[in-house]
Amino acid sequence: MLDKGYTRVKLNRINTNHYEVKAKINGVEGSFILDTGASTSCVGFEAVKIFKLKAKDSTIKAAGAGAVNMETQIAKSNKIRIGKWKKQRVALVLFNLDHVNTALTQHEAEPVHGIIGADILRKGKAVIDYDKNCLYLK
Repeated sequence: MLDKGYTRVKLNRINTNHYEVKAKINGVEGSFILDTGASTSCVGFEAVKIFKLKAKDSTIKAAGAGAVNMETQIAKSNKIRIGKWKKQRVALVLFNLDHVNTALTQHEAEPVHGIIGADILRKGKAVIDYDKNCLYLK
């Protein structure tokens, strides 16, 4: 993959068997679950100030593992960096991640700031190597 112009990012498999990845949003590092089934990448409301997000109300309702019809906000034009891969003008959905972090801590895993979803994975032409626990982005 490296000879095809991809960068390699180490993934950390946590107690829930999810992959955790470190990413920088607007220059600030955070911890994120890698979720190929999440259509959009998101950040918890409590991390708006941490990542210097400019949040605006949204009419979109979020749904996910164990939660439905959740209020959301959107933050556009963010910079994201995962390993050496970076992208500008990335939109992030903001919503209450309490249900996600409660499930993680119940399994003795650390809480996360958000979720890297299929939108960013598509932009990065992502390839996940489950055998070697790494993510390739281009």
